[in-house]
Amino acid sequence: MNKPFLKATIGLMAAFATAAVIAQSYMIPADTPANIRRAVESGERADAARARDAGRKPAHVLALSGIAEGDHVAELTSFGQYYTPMLVEAVGPSGMVEMYDLPTLAAFQEGGVGRAGQAFADARANANYTIVEYNNIMLPAGLDIVFNILSYHDFPAMGVDPAVLNAHVFNALAPGGRYVVIDHAAAAGSGWDAAGTIHRIEKNIIIDEVTSTGFELATDSDILAHPEDDHSSMVFAMRGDTDRSVLVFRKP
Repeated sequence: MNKPFLKATIGLMAAFATAAVIAQSYMIPADTPANIRRAVESGERADAARARDAGRKPAHVLALSGIAEGDHVAELTSFGQYYTPMLVEAVGPSGMVEMYDLPTLAAFQEGGVGRAGQAFADARANANYTIVEYNNIMLPAGLDIVFNILSYHDFPAMGVDPAVLNAHVFNALAPGGRYVVIDHAAAAGSGWDAAGTIHRIEKNIIIDEVTSTGFELATDSDILAHPEDDHSSMVFAMRGDTDRSVLVFRKP
């Protein structure tokens, strides 16, 4: 694990997590499924999270994932809990959300992200929380969806082998299950190079690594595209405005 890089990363995340967020309007599409509309409009969501909706388009993303009432889903790196409250609402009381954090991130912030994650799960019958090294993660069998959002680029710096994790995800998903990966886009041809500097990763690297595990690329969406982003800036300096890869993989 690259400890200096990780320390700097967490420090930047803390700084921008506490910065004021300017609310922008976000319109939920009229054809959004009822369970997803309920999730995005949930009163359980923090105001700070809602303020980020215009840049993250949660109803669009959740609709793309195909999340349904009663689904059993997993969220890798629930750190920050932006999607978590929406996931538990989207699957409803008959579904289940498995939340996972790495030990390094779980210990971060005052009181610990891990404590917040455990408290969140303790208060809900349809959520479980686990702190685990992802190389050794034991996901429940038969999952419908695994969400991996804005964290793929950081895995090597945190001691996670993406190939090992992708294999764990593939094995845990039911046939037809989806693996949703969203990350900050890097310049074409840059591979992993930007991950260690400005927290970005080339889209084709994610596609190549995940499909080599056995997944099929089902959707390559531009719903979070920002053509004005030239892929050269640190992502924390343009929160909500980065060009992001939105990929949905399917287990055959």
